[in-house]
Amino acid sequence: MKNLSRFRVLTPCGNVTTFVDVRARKVQIGQVWKNKSGETFLVTKIYHEALTTFAVLRKAGKETDPPLRVKVARLGTGTTLPGFTFAHESEHF
Repeated sequence: MKNLSRFRVLTPCGNVTTFVDVRARKVQIGQVWKNKSGETFLVTKIYHEALTTFAVLRKAGKETDPPLRVKVARLGTGTTLPGFTFAHESEHF
């Protein structure tokens, strides 16, 4: 858990609650991502072409469907897949 940041919030009742930020700092093989319609995808491959990084995603439970090739976007603190959210960030895993 060394890559996770923690922050504390004072609730209206005066209690202190600690939250853990579980955002993906780096897109990696084996991670699970969800698209906007809630479909789940597994990162099966990461590769580089010139100065661009791509991730190959396969829909969970539909291994016979063709894989998706998504360009990895760089952020100030890490990377992300445009149009997808890291599954641990979503409310329903």
